[in-house]
Amino acid sequence: MSAPALFQSIVASPKLRLAIGAILSIAGAGAALAAVASQSPWLASSNSKVRLVSGVVELGGKPALLAGVQLRLDKGWKTYWRNPGDSGVPPSFDFAGSTNLEHAEVLYPAPHRFADANGVAIGYDDEVVFPVKLTPERDGEPIELKLAFNYGLCKTLCVPNDVSLGLALPADAAARPGDAALLEAALARVPKPSTAHGLPRIENVAADLDGPQPQILVDAVFAGKATGTDLFIDGGETYVPVPQPLGPVVDGRQRFAVTFSSVKEASAIKGKQLTLTLVSDQGSSETTWTADATSPFQGEGQAGMVPRKTGERSGEQ
Repeated sequence: MSAPALFQSIVASPKLRLAIGAILSIAGAGAALAAVASQSPWLASSNSKVRLVSGVVELGGKPALLAGVQLRLDKGWKTYWRNPGDSGVPPSFDFAGSTNLEHAEVLYPAPHRFADANGVAIGYDDEVVFPVKLTPERDGEPIELKLAFNYGLCKTLCVPNDVSLGLALPADAAARPGDAALLEAALARVPKPSTAHGLPRIENVAADLDGPQPQILVDAVFAGKATGTDLFIDGGETYVPVPQPLGPVVDGRQRFAVTFSSVKEASAIKGKQLTLTLVSDQGSSETTWTADATSPFQGEGQAGMVPRKTGERSGEQ
């Protein structure tokens, strides 16, 4: 039968037309499912929506499968960093219900400060993607992600949100690019470990935790033309006041002060490892400092205590 004659017979047969239509519909649906397999559907919550994404990005010179928690906020609303500042609550990520997942490490993009009704808060607006490093229990097998995600939103009032998300990653997910571009952009905003000569970096840390005005002074070095410079400190379960800049950047240098309300409040951080996060439009970095350390700061991602000059206070630079 010639091709024109075959076409005419198909057109003339309703059953054939239905069968071919069904086949094409199934194929189209399969293609659509494959296209969105790297994402969960958006889930609407109070003044926001959220979903899980996944993709393959390069980490340490080799491809790695990552997930991401993509949170999109309504205009004017804010959400919080792991240290929320003077008010608010940090987000929590619980992957306990997942299958074939040994560990999930959530990474935090560099935040910014904003004013709220209770003082200064630390966090994000518009949209944030939290990258998640995945370690499966068994390589080469599917991973089923189950996430209980709790986060706070604030505008003129604060609203808690609790959502449950799920995403099935097939056995060959590590061979699919997925949402690689979105995750790479989020990873670029995650502060990098500080190095001795990299920027930005902590230059000096000085602490007086037992005096009448308990305080930590931090001297930071930024790239010469950096803007949006700031310092944030995370003490985990221990409260740390929001650092305040003691002036603008001068020749790439800026000083910050953490002022405690009492000796008791300051004493709570003694012996605790704090994470110091420097942010700017030219990049961000993190280093750690133990509040009772006595060794000089080496600039290799571990800050020690640098003695303060006699009589030095936050207003003196």
